[in-house]
Amino acid sequence: MIGGLFIYNHKGEVLISRVFRDDIGRNAVDAFRVNVIHARQQVRSPVTNIARTSFFHIKRSNIWVAAVTRQNVNAAMVFEFLHKMCEVMAAYFGKISEENIKNNFVLIYEILDEILDFGYPQNTDTGILKTFITQQGVKSQTKEETAQITSQVTGQIGWRREGIKYRRNEFFLDVLESVNLLMSPQGQVLSAHVAGRIVMKSYLSGMPECKFGINDKVLMESKGKSSLDDSARGGASGKTAIAIDDCQFHQCVKLSKFETEHSISFIPPDGEFELMRYRTTKDISLPFRVIPLVREVGRQRMEVKVVVKSNFKPSLLAQRVEVRIPTPLNTSGAQVICMKGRAKYKASENAIVWKIKRMAGMKECQLSAEIELLNTEKGKKWTRPPISMNFEVPFAPSGFKVRFLKVFEHKINYSDHDVIKWVRYIGRSGLYETRC
Repeated sequence: MIGGLFIYNHKGEVLISRVFRDDIGRNAVDAFRVNVIHARQQVRSPVTNIARTSFFHIKRSNIWVAAVTRQNVNAAMVFEFLHKMCEVMAAYFGKISEENIKNNFVLIYEILDEILDFGYPQNTDTGILKTFITQQGVKSQTKEETAQITSQVTGQIGWRREGIKYRRNEFFLDVLESVNLLMSPQGQVLSAHVAGRIVMKSYLSGMPECKFGINDKVLMESKGKSSLDDSARGGASGKTAIAIDDCQFHQCVKLSKFETEHSISFIPPDGEFELMRYRTTKDISLPFRVIPLVREVGRQRMEVKVVVKSNFKPSLLAQRVEVRIPTPLNTSGAQVICMKGRAKYKASENAIVWKIKRMAGMKECQLSAEIELLNTEKGKKWTRPPISMNFEVPFAPSGFKVRFLKVFEHKINYSDHDVIKWVRYIGRSGLYETRC
């Protein structure tokens, strides 16, 4: 049985207070505030005993909900009731926040009268409660809803303030791609996809409007661009257009223009932001090919040979290349020889880790290892986990290309030629694995 129920904000101020029994006084309110909310060390236990009084509390964002009793009650029952009470309040007025509790304090007292009788929990089913308590809760608008209404009524752009000025107008654009691969030992691609992000840093004065062009097949065909024009620009993969499976845009992108004119038009936020996310599964240029050869020589020895081939232009350099070759659990040691980089057997990770600082395109590196095994009573066969790889390359494996980036500013009246633009492509490994 619950003696009292209190709801506090993050400062320790009481928002809701209901006492059901005479043995709970006002000093209980201060005791919880001092010993739990304002405690010097964070209180991790959800149950706190202070002067023979038990406090059961849960926290929702910055709101504390505490049940107080001096009786020996079932703790699980009290916590179940507190969670149910939060569910009921959320069903009436949405998110449990200080603003919503203040706006709906009459409704909350009415709910408490129905779900608690002299400290004993009663019916907490939301559907049944709504037949008794027909009052509608007052819901506070979220930031997104407020921004949307403000934009519709006033035409104001919520993500960028007016009056921004820079001595030099610059625009940085990063195409960041993560390539994921699962390949069979024979070199057959079992699954492959690229997850890409376009991250921008905008240091532009005024309220500029930007137009952004990419080599997406839908955009290219709609514009009627010739393949010769784009092939002249070149790329890591030499592809003129790519097929994007799905994409997401920042709220600044004008989707109506994207659907009608097939152009990405936007007023950029000031500073760094993510303009777009996309995913593609077709015609991926795999930066590396791993050719493994694992041979078991008896029960106490194993020979491993791994060849890594780079499949991009010789003028490009891959960095931070790392190949992780798994070993059996009963490995006692390994002798490793590699042509380039450094390789070492790490017993704690059950793997041979091969690191290459830099690797040019169209090159081949080889590693050989003799692994010594311990005799084990269990005859369980080694499952041969896949060889994984990490790397970073200066191109987009999907073939993604920035065709153009134009900036227009009509109020301050600076032209597209006055803006310094920087474009960078970075391809990184995601889950890049080859079965052995």
